[in-house]
Amino acid sequence: MQSYTDRYSRQTIFPGIGRAGQTKLAKSTVVIIGCGALGTVAATCLTRAGIGRLRIVDRDFIEYHNLQRQILFDEDDVKNQIPKAIAAERHLRRANSSIEIEGIVADVNYRNIERLTAGADVILDGVDNLETRYLINDVSLKHRVPWVYGAAVSSDGLTMNVIPGRTPCIRCLFPVMPASGRVATCDTAGVVSSAPFIIGALQSVEAIKILIGAEDVNRALITIDVWTGAFQRLQIGDSPSPDCPACQGKYEFLEARFGARTTSLCGQNAVQVVVAGDAELSFEELARRFREIGEVSYNEFMLRLAVDGYEMVLFPDGRAIVKGTNDESVAKGLYAKYVGM
Repeated sequence: MQSYTDRYSRQTIFPGIGRAGQTKLAKSTVVIIGCGALGTVAATCLTRAGIGRLRIVDRDFIEYHNLQRQILFDEDDVKNQIPKAIAAERHLRRANSSIEIEGIVADVNYRNIERLTAGADVILDGVDNLETRYLINDVSLKHRVPWVYGAAVSSDGLTMNVIPGRTPCIRCLFPVMPASGRVATCDTAGVVSSAPFIIGALQSVEAIKILIGAEDVNRALITIDVWTGAFQRLQIGDSPSPDCPACQGKYEFLEARFGARTTSLCGQNAVQVVVAGDAELSFEELARRFREIGEVSYNEFMLRLAVDGYEMVLFPDGRAIVKGTNDESVAKGLYAKYVGM
């Protein structure tokens, strides 16, 4: 087995990192929220770079259409119905067994985000919805943990760093979350795999620079269009906005003043339903009940029910993904009908 020095030799001879920087990386903890295209790229880069501890949180499971751009997964993961966070942990452990990697299957919301990000030195954004990004922004500012924003839709991508007290945050730039239907999604615009590949790689290198205390941390909003080859750095200011409620200590998303029980999922013709309070579903009991009304199968991670022309995927914490509709009221109605609120 190769030594620690051999494994990272091509990285430590780079002057920007060096041995001192590598030592800092080995003592660092990174949390990646969302393990789709962005998250799998960033997780791969950071694992191979020797981050000491990596926690990956994702609510979803793997489907064939994910394989076009989500580089950690393969067809066996789809056939075996493995959740993304678990599959990512397994694949990454084979790439680097010398670091700590933890995959957590969970929906990130105002009730659990502080627990899921506890101990993080940097948070990376790999999610597919704005609401969760505003929530990450709140927890970042509250606990003074830097986070790296990233997004990729169609052939476009963008990323920026949020360093509490030193840079503008997401709400400085976008004080009000855009209404539904105002922002392009994978459903309506598709995605060229190169866009999240580039943005995920940029996010990982920014995380490394933040962790080792490099001086040339990005302070701009970087935008790309992989189809046209356009690459821009948009200056966003050198400090937080004095009018930003989050930077002034008002964590409205973390306090659940905003948010929804249902969320349309990017590129899946599906809606996630999250119920209030803590739940612990018995898949054995539910399967017994559901066999009378539709096709049902389950393992320790999830239960699938095909009914009324829809597919419902239930998770142990009571969360559900209803496939076959983008109508949040339909999804909530199906959940209430077959599972109960």
